[in-house]
Amino acid sequence: MPTLPRLVPPRSPALAVPLPFPALPEDGAAKSGAQRLRTWEIPSTFHCSIIGTCLTTGELRQLLIRAGQEGARTATDHALHGRGVRLAGQRDQAARLLNKALDRRHENSIRRLPRQAGEEALRAIWRESFDRGDIAGPYWALMSHPASPPALVREIFGEVHMLSHLVGSASRLDIARLTRLERELEAEKDRSRRQQARLKAAAAERAGLQQRVGELEEWITRARASAIAAGRSTRAGERRRYAEEDAGAARADALALRLAEAEERGHALQRELEQLQDLSHSILRENEALEAAVAAQLQAGRGAAPPSPAGPVLYVGGRRNLFDHLRAYAESRNVELLLHDGGMEDSTTMLPALVGQAATVLFPVDHISHTAVGLVKRLCRQQAKPYLPLRSAGLASFLAAISGAGGAYSQP
Repeated sequence: MPTLPRLVPPRSPALAVPLPFPALPEDGAAKSGAQRLRTWEIPSTFHCSIIGTCLTTGELRQLLIRAGQEGARTATDHALHGRGVRLAGQRDQAARLLNKALDRRHENSIRRLPRQAGEEALRAIWRESFDRGDIAGPYWALMSHPASPPALVREIFGEVHMLSHLVGSASRLDIARLTRLERELEAEKDRSRRQQARLKAAAAERAGLQQRVGELEEWITRARASAIAAGRSTRAGERRRYAEEDAGAARADALALRLAEAEERGHALQRELEQLQDLSHSILRENEALEAAVAAQLQAGRGAAPPSPAGPVLYVGGRRNLFDHLRAYAESRNVELLLHDGGMEDSTTMLPALVGQAATVLFPVDHISHTAVGLVKRLCRQQAKPYLPLRSAGLASFLAAISGAGGAYSQP
């Protein structure tokens, strides 16, 4: 199966509705050797998929402006698509401009198809193009080729039609995950703001306690000076004075203890805030990775292949029910993914060989045993392999890691 994010989905929503196949001419010598078909010579059932798949919205808009179509500059994408489909079935100057635009846009794909080609040769060219994600050019070249048999035309039309469903479904899932992560990020930001407010309150309390301690120390100094000046006080007065001094000293000690406790609470709140900030940054990086993945998927097929890590990636631990999703996404990023559940079902004796095959090693810290973590780190140090602990066993942390958004790998 091709990797969906690399394919170009048909741009027309009409492809989501099953369309009847028209009656096509049978294969034979009458079709072989003839000139390539123009859009108005192709059954109208295929016009929607040709316009939506083989021309971008910008190209179609410029073509309709050149053809003198009224309101083409301000028309919506859906309205432009409808005009293009109607234009494909006409036989006038505007339709000739459309046909010429398609030929010029996909000239390289047209040249790849021999004029006198058999069904198997044409099907092999289509399969090779489909598997590498090159859809638009070969689709137009085969639909307009004079030797394309009806069976092959129906086959490639059906595959392009189904791609619209598959790509649309994958995009909706990514957008849903992105929305959920954005909500989690906002919740973490609110919690961080509350912790900062608590930290400020603790700092204000500490300042108040320090001021009170200073006042008591000043009072004790004055009391002692008064006691020295009143050297002729009676023994009872002296005992009373000493008792007051002792009481003041005891109060000062108690306030000093409260001050130390307040400082300890302030340090604890500061550490908690730093941990929350680290978590917030991790979620923000995962959010950015999801946004990049969705953007790459929506822009797929325009010539830019997603970057891939140098060598295989080993994922140790996690949830086995997510392994298929991890593998599918890794394939979409051209990543060779090796999987091991950390000893739940897979034997840990396999880990040395897997670490030896991998270029980098990932493991989720919330879903792996301490034994497996220690073994992975020791093997990575022995084999000089980098490893990266992931925040969680969820898809978002894995996505961020292999997209380069998860931070630097730990070096052995």
